[in-house]
Amino acid sequence: MKERMYHLNLKPEDGARFALLPGDPGRVEQIAACLDGARQVAVNREFCTWAGMVAGERVLVTSTGIGGPSAAIAMEELASIGVDTFIRVGTCGGMQLAVQGGDIVVPTAAIRMDGTSREYLPVEFPAVADFSLTRALADAAEQSGLRGHLGVVQSKDSFYGQHEPERMPVGQRLQADWQAWIKGGALASEMECAALFTVAACLGVRAGAVLTCVWNQERQAAGLSNPETHDSGAAIRVAVEAVRRLTDGGR
Repeated sequence: MKERMYHLNLKPEDGARFALLPGDPGRVEQIAACLDGARQVAVNREFCTWAGMVAGERVLVTSTGIGGPSAAIAMEELASIGVDTFIRVGTCGGMQLAVQGGDIVVPTAAIRMDGTSREYLPVEFPAVADFSLTRALADAAEQSGLRGHLGVVQSKDSFYGQHEPERMPVGQRLQADWQAWIKGGALASEMECAALFTVAACLGVRAGAVLTCVWNQERQAAGLSNPETHDSGAAIRVAVEAVRRLTDGGR
């Protein structure tokens, strides 16, 4: 094993069993503030890592940047230093009319509209969240009294392909697929879960996610109220409580 991970700049002795994975480096310190004895461990490129404790268990908080490629790199290198349980703490946009800004979404699986996961497993292989993690996250969300949703999300690689499909040469296909995902019951759209769930399957580790719904373009298009939130505090509390439930000290 190399002394330091090439991208994360972490050493083997920095390892832990649990890792919380926000996309935004700016959210790392906010999550770390919910841990005991948190301190910064490393910063390199889009990857910022802090470490702290939950119920006596060491936990890392590492930002992944935007999208599957950097998220997969983070996961590979964290697994190399001992992490076996990963929880994405991210954001999403609602797709079903019942999913509003400020709601919590706990994905059970992800539609593989990304490219990264296809370099790990054939597209027929499902991107599925770990059941024990999903149950802990869903229970934590329910206990908190938050408006929560449990189900499938869509993972894509192009933010503007979703929000401005009409200007893309493949716009007709994007719009047709979008409607198919909605008709199939997809709750929300985001950019990392498919890669993380697929990489986890290849590495033999656990991965789950809890997402804050920022807004819902389908509610806006339907003329319904469309509250917008950028506060990830509720999802962070759910993730930390789920880790507590999964540790020996929290059982």
